[in-house]
Amino acid sequence: MQFTLLPALVVALAGLASAASAVEDQGAAGLARRQSNANRPVPSGACCVANTSLKQDFCTVNGQQGKCVPSGSANCGDRLTCVATKNLVCDPNRTERGREFCREK
Repeated sequence: MQFTLLPALVVALAGLASAASAVEDQGAAGLARRQSNANRPVPSGACCVANTSLKQDFCTVNGQQGKCVPSGSANCGDRLTCVATKNLVCDPNRTERGREFCREK
């Protein structure tokens, strides 16, 4: 009986190890995104986080990476708008909050 339980135990432990590494990978990706915004959350959606997001913070909108910039196009009120990178005009000779200055096209 010990020999029949051993393979099942090995398979179960292997499954747990692989699940733990997947969670660790997601955690590392989340940490990298947070560090990119100096531990502020990385917004996901049309509007950035009120009273938290800063101009030029990274965000995600419709599955695309973008930046939080002032814009009235998404009806975010006083909040910054998350604009996809492809819809930004950036000036490499100018910086804002330590990053390249960008605004919506």
